[in-house]
Amino acid sequence: MRKYHSLPVVLLAALALTACQDGTGTKDEGAAQPERASATVTATQSTDGGNSEKSTSGATGTQETGSGPTGVQATRGNKKAGKGTSVTRVSCNGSNTTITAQPVRRPVNHMLITVKNTGSKTCDLTYYPVLRFDEMQWVPQPIKESKPQAVTTLAPGESGYAGVSLSAADGSGEWGTTGHKLTVGFQGRTPNSDGGPSAIPALPAKGVYYDSTLTVTYWLRDMDAALTY
Repeated sequence: MRKYHSLPVVLLAALALTACQDGTGTKDEGAAQPERASATVTATQSTDGGNSEKSTSGATGTQETGSGPTGVQATRGNKKAGKGTSVTRVSCNGSNTTITAQPVRRPVNHMLITVKNTGSKTCDLTYYPVLRFDEMQWVPQPIKESKPQAVTTLAPGESGYAGVSLSAADGSGEWGTTGHKLTVGFQGRTPNSDGGPSAIPALPAKGVYYDSTLTVTYWLRDMDAALTY
């Protein structure tokens, strides 16, 4: 055992004074612990106005990434376990939905198109339906004011809607005729691209009257909203 008491008292005092001045004194571990514990172990980042989120926890090692309205993939995994699952959304079309087209009383000269996701995966209704009555050679234009802020996404069993303004209420439309067959086309991830098989919903036996003012809304989640244009 070392005998520190053999050192002169003056030298011991000088060593203690030097340690205090140059900061080389031994740190107290109990005092340093709170500083290490205050290091951030959980961070949350949000971008695109809340459309995309990423959260990371240093305690659990889990990671979750959300997908924005136009995204097609959501991933959830556990970095500790090295496991993760990936869910990919597909486009809604005639192969994974059922579709109906029904004229409504209010507003006048309007028809409601309803699409229900009958598949096992979440699907996206992109842009607006491409309508064609019988052998019509022109495509009805969308109502720009009806464009939603995000893509209409349907989980299995959910429905989306589009409103159709068939003819001018004041009779100002031209080329008025009655259609007996309606084909509803679906768009892909880019405008005017092919989104998959089309659908042919049943129409009333007497047909549906329309004229040159025929327009359609974008795909929407709310039925009432689809009929306000």
